[in-house]
Amino acid sequence: MPPTPEPISILAIVAHRDDAELTCGGTLIKAVRRGQRTAIIDLTSGEMGTRGSAALRQAEAEAAAAILGCSARESLGLPDAGIENTPATRELLARAIRRFRPRVVIAPALEGRHPDHRVAAQLVRDACFVAGLAKVAPDVPKHRPLKILHALAYRQDYVRPSFVVDISEEFEQKMAAIRCYASQFDEALQAGEVYPTGEPLYDVITHHAATYGSLIRTRYGEPFLTTEMMRVDDVAALEVATF
Repeated sequence: MPPTPEPISILAIVAHRDDAELTCGGTLIKAVRRGQRTAIIDLTSGEMGTRGSAALRQAEAEAAAAILGCSARESLGLPDAGIENTPATRELLARAIRRFRPRVVIAPALEGRHPDHRVAAQLVRDACFVAGLAKVAPDVPKHRPLKILHALAYRQDYVRPSFVVDISEEFEQKMAAIRCYASQFDEALQAGEVYPTGEPLYDVITHHAATYGSLIRTRYGEPFLTTEMMRVDDVAALEVATF
């Protein structure tokens, strides 16, 4: 497929349909409200999910993407519960990255209990690098994203986020996108990396967002990690009070 007419500002690359909504949905909504273009690549179709089918999850994903305001969403078609980081999968993903030409890529956390999430995180990093190599898939113009962000929501192996995005104003819209996945979440107590507390899953999601929001003195937040140091030019403009 040819490159998109305009580059994508933020490209979320996740293992399964619904991962983007859970981990960075508010951030994507916030970007769209600022006039930025966003897109999602689901590496698998979610066919191994306990509930629902791949076809149903596709319909749910399309409805959720519309609520998020994404310019595009596609599935790479890798096997659910069987994602591998190989030269072939790196090239396949690199081709997709080159078509979207994102400035920023959001990837899964580097650690996680689902093997697809762990493998996907490194696959995304490697594919972003490979996408900048002219001799790999030379029929598609090379493009390497400027920055990779790892979404840290729902971590149990706690890693301090590099930063937290305030999604207070976007939270209800994020939840509307999550609720599109009725086959996965209605009457559920847990999903993916979201561990159960005995409460409905939607309440657990809300509590997590509130916890991260409290770190930056806001109602709701989404946490992210960068493996490189963050740059600050104006320390007098820094937000979040110490006391």
